[in-house]
Amino acid sequence: MFRRNGSQCVATFAVDEVRVLRKVAGEVVGLLTDGMDHTDPVVSRLFPDIYPEKPDDSAEFRLYTEGDLKTGKIDQAGAILAALPDEGEGEVRLDGEAAEAWLRAINDARLAMGTRLDIQADTDLGEELDEAVLRDPGSSRVFQLSVYAYLGYLQESLLNALPEIE
Repeated sequence: MFRRNGSQCVATFAVDEVRVLRKVAGEVVGLLTDGMDHTDPVVSRLFPDIYPEKPDDSAEFRLYTEGDLKTGKIDQAGAILAALPDEGEGEVRLDGEAAEAWLRAINDARLAMGTRLDIQADTDLGEELDEAVLRDPGSSRVFQLSVYAYLGYLQESLLNALPEIE
């Protein structure tokens, strides 16, 4: 997946990988731009209450910070969309700033998917995927768990490819 080439992180993506990454990044953008619903557990996960015991204080904090946080998350997902080929396979080259945007966007996508899939800190993803395959190998859950696992692998490879910060 990602490898370091000088000061850049480089990866070559197959057609299906480009499609999946475009879809995932597009869904994050859609979630954040289509009348963001604070009762949605995914939105709550991406924008947690800063003061869980003090809802009024959390609401006031959100009033002053949420716009910038939301814009940042949209821009980070946009960094993925901008770097990927429009269609087909292709190579992606990221400088340090773009790589960090990708890492944050992948993290947001994994948080969103993990919430929808009810993945907890102690969930064994391999076991969860095996059970889903046994129940129905063609199910959307199998696909979603596979994408979730792929994003984790992609995130790890990008972290490992980042140049050392001096």
